Amino acid sequence: MLELQQNALLGLLPEEDLAHLLPHLEQVTLSLGQSLSESGRQMSHVYFPLDSIVSLLCVMEDGASTEIAVVGYEGVVGVSLFMGGETTPSRAIVQSAGKAYRLKGQLLKNEFYRAGPMQRLLLRYTQALLTQMAQTAVCNRHHSVDQQLCRWLLLSLDRLPGDKLIMTQELIANMLGVRREGVTESAGKLQRAGLISYNRGHIAIIDRPGLENRVCECYAVVKREYDRLLNHHDVM
Repeated sequence: MLELQQNALLGLLPEEDLAHLLPHLEQVTLSLGQSLSESGRQMSHVYFPLDSIVSLLCVMEDGASTEIAVVGYEGVVGVSLFMGGETTPSRAIVQSAGKAYRLKGQLLKNEFYRAGPMQRLLLRYTQALLTQMAQTAVCNRHHSVDQQLCRWLLLSLDRLPGDKLIMTQELIANMLGVRREGVTESAGKLQRAGLISYNRGHIAIIDRPGLENRVCECYAVVKREYDRLLNHHDVM
């Protein structure tokens, strides 16, 4: 049970409701770059990350992509299944390798339609996820690459148990939808300021308060909404 609580959504469920899912939850290892869902295809399973991060991407016809949200231990990958749409135009790609719990999509839908705590919890999580998507669109349009990188680093760290990321500058550029040179320049500024350490795809946060001072308001908007909507005392 303690390991299940590594995922915040599962940890928020009352024991009685979690018992409905417990026999069907399968722990799996997610590898870097693994695809969990593709545009227009129905997912067979949903995933509750434990120490992994999954990136939701919009992909253009020419192959260019931009990240619209990240999902870590605070959430679930596969909201389209219980929202009734079944499919989504976005892709779900593992951004940081690690473990997750996998559950058959139909089983989650059955639990959702029981209209109990799981339904209320998933609806609140979906609202928080939509806030992240909307704020990402605003940030990408109005803020500098430096600010976008700070937001991306902080949101990613909030979804991991540690303070380190494994991510190449090329992958970060693809996530943000900017040129690699822009990420290289921005990461260099943060490193020279003593906020991060970056070496061969390994990013370590040295001064988180300093990073928070540099980030735009988009990070705080998203964080406040997640904290508000997924507060243990309010959800149930």
